[in-house]
This record gives sequence, C-alpha cells and structure tokens, in this order.
Amino acid sequence: MTPTMYSKEMLQSTEERLANTMKMYPPRILEQLDMTYTSFHKFSLIEVDQALFQPYPTKLVFQNFTQGEMYKLPLQLFNRDKVSRYVKLELQESEYFHVVGPEDTSGKVAPGLSASYTVLFTPKDNKDYQHCLVCVTERERFEIPIVAIGPRAILDFRDEFLLPVCPVKATTEKTQLVCNTGNSKANFKLHTKEPFSVMPSSGSLDVGESVQVTVMFSPMTVGDHRQDLLLYYHTGEVVYISLCGACEELDIQLGSDLVLLDKTYISLSSVHTVTLTNTSDIPLQYFWTTQPSHSEQEKEKPRCVHNFIYIHTGKCLILNTRPNIKTCVSIYIYISKYLKTLLSSQAGEIWPNVTEEFSIIFKPAAATIYQQTLYCDITGCESPLCLTVKGEGLGPKLELSYNVMDMKNICIGDKDWYEVTLTNKGLIDAPFKMSSPNTAFGQFFSFSPVEDVVPPGACQTVKVTFSSSVLGTFSEDLLLIVKGQPRPQTLSFRGCVNGPIFDFDVTELNFGDVAFGFPQTAICTLFNRSFVPMTFSLRVLGDGLGPPSVSCVQQVNDKSRSQWQSCTAKDSQVRPKEFTVSPEADCVPVMSEVTIKVTLCSNTIKRYKLALAVDVEGVGNEIRMLPLNARFSPSLQTESSNKIKRHKTKLN
Repeated sequence: MTPTMYSKEMLQSTEERLANTMKMYPPRILEQLDMTYTSFHKFSLIEVDQALFQPYPTKLVFQNFTQGEMYKLPLQLFNRDKVSRYVKLELQESEYFHVVGPEDTSGKVAPGLSASYTVLFTPKDNKDYQHCLVCVTERERFEIPIVAIGPRAILDFRDEFLLPVCPVKATTEKTQLVCNTGNSKANFKLHTKEPFSVMPSSGSLDVGESVQVTVMFSPMTVGDHRQDLLLYYHTGEVVYISLCGACEELDIQLGSDLVLLDKTYISLSSVHTVTLTNTSDIPLQYFWTTQPSHSEQEKEKPRCVHNFIYIHTGKCLILNTRPNIKTCVSIYIYISKYLKTLLSSQAGEIWPNVTEEFSIIFKPAAATIYQQTLYCDITGCESPLCLTVKGEGLGPKLELSYNVMDMKNICIGDKDWYEVTLTNKGLIDAPFKMSSPNTAFGQFFSFSPVEDVVPPGACQTVKVTFSSSVLGTFSEDLLLIVKGQPRPQTLSFRGCVNGPIFDFDVTELNFGDVAFGFPQTAICTLFNRSFVPMTFSLRVLGDGLGPPSVSCVQQVNDKSRSQWQSCTAKDSQVRPKEFTVSPEADCVPVMSEVTIKVTLCSNTIKRYKLALAVDVEGVGNEIRMLPLNARFSPSLQTESSNKIKRHKTKLN
C-alpha cells in the first residue's frame, strides 16, 4: 500500500469504504459439522475446505465514526451450492454491535440467493473496536470479523523518491518535509535496504507536526537501483514507498598503471611519483589496499597489515606555483612479514579539480625482485584502480679476486695458505662471512678473518689455510656469505693430498754371497724431499719371526752350544730373525736424510729375495719397498768353519 492509497483509505467514511470494496475472500472456517444430522442433502459440489456461503463484505469495517452515534453496514450471505441450504448467525454478546436479521425465520436460502442482515455499531469512545460474527451452516461454522478503526496518523510521504544520479561509491540524498495530517499521534519506524538508507529511522509526531526525512543513495555498482522504504505505524499498518536511483561511473585514471622503480640498494631508498586527478565536481574518497575486491578490503580494514606493503599518509608541500597542498602517500615495500601498521592511514580525500601526487618510496630489505599490485578504491570507479609496482633490491656487490684455486699436489700435514681479495664495488657496506662445508676435506679449511665488513670501494684480503691429515683428491666449494644477498658466492678449491715425498740412494740392497753365521751389513740413505717432517718405521718383509739368528762369534764364545742352532731349535717350524735394521724408526726433518744400516746374519741355507718396507706415520704401511738380495755360499761356509775350528783350538 502506497502513502496515497493509505491516506485515501483512512479518510473514507464507512459507507465509502464499503462502496470501494470490490473483492470477496473465503471466510475462515472454525468447525466442520456432520451433515448426516443437519441435512437431507448429504453431498455438495462445494469443496470441503470452502464454506457453503460466501459473506459480503468478507470483513465489516467501520471508520471515521463519532462516539454516541449509530452506524450500520449491510451483510449478505450468498448460497454457493446447487440446493437450498440452512444458515443462521450467532451474535457474540456485545454492547457495541447488534445484528438485525431477515423476517423469514426458516433459515433456508435458495441456490444463488442470499440472506441479508444489518450490523449496527454504536461506539462509546473514539478508539479501535474488534468483534466477530459466527455463521452456522449445515456443514460448518465460519467467522466474519468486524473491525472499527479509530483515529489514525497519516504521514504525507510521497509515493516515490527519485534520487539524483550518483557516481558509484558516492552518496546523494533527497529530503522531504513530512507532516502528520491524520487525527492521531504518529509513532513510526522507517526501514530500507542497501544501497539506500534513511534518517531518522524512527520518530514520533503529534497531529500537525512535521519532520525532515532524508533518503541517502550510496551505490557500489553501476546501473539502476530500486528498493522499498517501509513505513511502520504503531497501529500495525505498513506503507511502501518506492525508492529509485541511477548510478554512473566517472572517468578517473591514474597517471600510470605501471611503476618501474629504480634498482635500489638495501638500506637505501628510491622515490617514484604517481598522480591522480579529480576532474569531477565532488570530493573523491580513496583507499589504498592490496586486496582487489571490496569484501576482502572490508576484512582487511579492522586489522593490521602483515604484508610486503603498507601505506602511510602525511602532508608534504610541493614546491611549485600551484597554491594547494598535496597529500603524499608513501608506500614502503618490505620483505619482512612482521611489519605492522594501521590501515586507517591509507585513506584520504581528493577535492574537485585537484591533482594528488603519491610518492612511492621503495626501501628493499633483501636483494630480490619485488612485484606488487596495489588497488586504489576510489569514489566514482566501480572497480579499484590497479597500480603494478615493480622494483629490484640490490645487495652489497662483493667480488672475489678469483673463483677457482687449483692447489695441485699437497703434502699431507703440510699447512698451505692462499690469499683471496674481496672488493666491494657497491654503494653500501658489505658484511661477509666465510664458511667451509662439513665434509672430509672441508673441515681442514680455515679463514682469517672469518667475517668482517668491507666499506664501499674498499678491499679486504682473506687468508685461506689448508692442512689435511687425510690423503686423496678433493674439490671443495667454500662459501662467501654476504648479508643482504639471497645466495652465497662459491670459491672452489681443488687438489690432491699426497704422502711425504722420499726415496733411497740405491735401488736395492745386495748382500751378495753370505756365509752361515757371519753377519754382513749393507748401508743406504733415506732422503725426505718434503716440506714436512716424516716419521717412519722400517721392517723386513719375509724375515723370520723367531729369536735373532746366532752369529759365529756367539757360537764360539758360548761353550754350552754343542751345535750351531738358535734357541728355537726345539721348534723347527719357527725361523730365526736374520735381519737387523738400524734405526728401526725415526723422524726425518724437512728436506733432510738419514742413514739406514741393514745387517744380515744368515742361519738359513737359501737364496734371499726380500724387501725392506717403509711405514710412514699418518700415511700408511709399506709405502715404499727396497729389495734385499743375498745368497748362501757353501765355499764360504767351509772356509768359515775352518776359521772357527782354529779359533776354538787357540782358546783351548
């Protein structure tokens, strides 16, 4: 019901309202009756859920009455069936309402005809009254409500509000002076839905009083919008007021939708400016965000930013001839996820015919490529304006004097050191740290200094020391870690760790022909040609494991010996130890030599082809073999035996 319809209806008299009642509605059935006891016609063409009689009017309404006067309304009950049906009215006891029935008391109504009644109403007060009549037929009991409408408030709202064309995300409004033209105080409430709103939302007006009601139109999408403004009266009536508005988009563009920032060193900053001009005649509200949709922006507003970008608004004076002060919005781009700031600082306002300048300050925290799309949610544009920001953060530029060092052959235990120069070719300090891998050979590298800071344009020499206790070929990647660079630089060292270099002055020790029991000594020299001391031990491979062999002198001097044999004669399986090496173990200084004496005292009739083995401490066993050759000679044995006999004779 529109305000006009409501006002017209409330101002009608009882007779005028009845005359304008054109529609009839089925009455509400209170009770179904058993036709077996009430009628000879047990069946009807009328559906069971519908009454046999149709009342007109369906609802009796008295209005605009005066207390003490009598008012009356006709009531007709039409027989809808094809046979005569019985009907009567049961009047509930009331001092205000009375019913006058037809003179025919039989109660039967022919098909298609009606029974006529008159309802009388005598009000004692100017207020609302409610009553009902109960109509009894052969099949059911149904009610006919009676309503007396007392004084009513009438607010003279127009039927439709046509609001001015509005830019998207802006607000237009329209105000109407509303007067209570009724005959009762108005307690009312107003309600509508987005994109419309209304002020005030509720109120109270005495008869003849007025109030200003303002309808606001705040569209978020382009196009035509319609909603109903619902007016709720305290007496229960609801009036519908139509709200209409059109939304359009303004031609607003950023000066550039892509910003390529200068390459910037970490801890330094660069600035780029973007402009936005308001060519409209209304102020424009803007809000910078990293979220493209409005729903995501609303989620973002109440909390802090945990992102790469935050926007801070401040005032900055532009030095030019234009007399206005512009707002500079600084957008800081960080890699740190712990950066926090309130989003309320991202909003602002651009006045009509004013150009705003937004200064994008790029302050990278790491040497990497940054790309972020910012969205300027601004009045007049349905979709946010996109601004893509690209920049590259530069870390310290620290260069190595070389990247690969071939150490070639290295002696085990030797301490080798190399110098590498670090040059800072950037514009900021370069804090660095040297690191070696925790591998078999990586653990033998050390640095001096391990870490330091190289100022811009300066150089730093790092001493790399290597001393291995493990043999083998290696290739290790040492790391130069520069703070601010995402990846470390690699310094490769490769080479081969060998044992000490040494040799003998002879290719073999040849004892020649030897006699049984007569010691014979061969001499050689061991040269250490390394730059590290060499600790060694010597042993003869293939020599016996028993006690030392017996020389001829021992045999002669020991009168207890009846035969020439060692003390192991009881165990014929154990051969005597026939070779003696002096020294058996020693340490040869750097680039030095040592004389080795090897003595053979033969107690075995055989040809000797053995080897002198050199074991080097920390390197391994049998690193070098020096052949030992000797031969037992029988002729020498005979001559030696004669000498021993003569020697014994002299002793006797």
